[in-house]
Amino acid sequence: MAPESISDEEPTPPQPPAGVIAYRDLAYVENGHERQKLDLYLPAEGENRPLIVWIHGGAFRMGSKEGNENDQLPFDYLRKGYALASLNYRLSQHAVFPAQIEDCKAAVRWLRARSAEFKLDPKRFAAWGPSAGGHLAAMLGTAGHVTEFEVGAHLDVSSRVQCVVDYFGPTDFLQMDTQRLPDGMIHDTADSPESELVGRPIQKYPEKVAKANPVTYVTADSPPFLIVHGDCDPLVPYGQSLLLVDALQKAGVDVTFYTVEGGGHGRFTDPKVPALTAAFLAKHLG
Repeated sequence: MAPESISDEEPTPPQPPAGVIAYRDLAYVENGHERQKLDLYLPAEGENRPLIVWIHGGAFRMGSKEGNENDQLPFDYLRKGYALASLNYRLSQHAVFPAQIEDCKAAVRWLRARSAEFKLDPKRFAAWGPSAGGHLAAMLGTAGHVTEFEVGAHLDVSSRVQCVVDYFGPTDFLQMDTQRLPDGMIHDTADSPESELVGRPIQKYPEKVAKANPVTYVTADSPPFLIVHGDCDPLVPYGQSLLLVDALQKAGVDVTFYTVEGGGHGRFTDPKVPALTAAFLAKHLG
């Protein structure tokens, strides 16, 4: 698809900076599902650009690569010379796990296979997402070596990423209710987002839940992680990130963990969150 130029008109919903080149609705799976598409944003200038792979949230059942007021794409990084790819992936009503991580891996392979065409540096890819997107970003990080999730084209190309930014993503679905706040969301029901993701009530399907847990795949070769979580999150318990941090630390992986004190499910106002994120990406992609 031909690129289009983006103006700074229509400030709502948020738009990328003026002059950015946008390639929209690129199919990363040939003749695939309508959700197997991505949008790619490129600064007007630059060669060998580092790439942020943005994975939207939405409880695995909603959300879009276009973003919204509560799930805004990090367009400000385009001014810093980063390229940005925003992914759609099959939701739980379209296909159960592992379809979602298969899609994310397919998108990374597609982007890396075309890195020369889009002037991307194939050795500088970051995965970043909030909530369900944080889970899938973490899965890209820890399961980069898992060939079981490699499906489709470009299988000779790596789906690994060089660093991960995980904003309050879930990890072990089976522990979410024991960790939840007194008035927090209940996850053990048959119609919870996690049960719908794996295709049946999570407590009755522990083997499938374990396959959907990024902690399962942590090794010493996992890439650096930045994990951010509010300690008053009513939807994804704060303890979910603690599980992943503990596993990464025990494996000797470079992990930075930041607690947003009093923070809920995203929409943070703590200025340390964007500062830490910018410094982390500059360190590992710069």
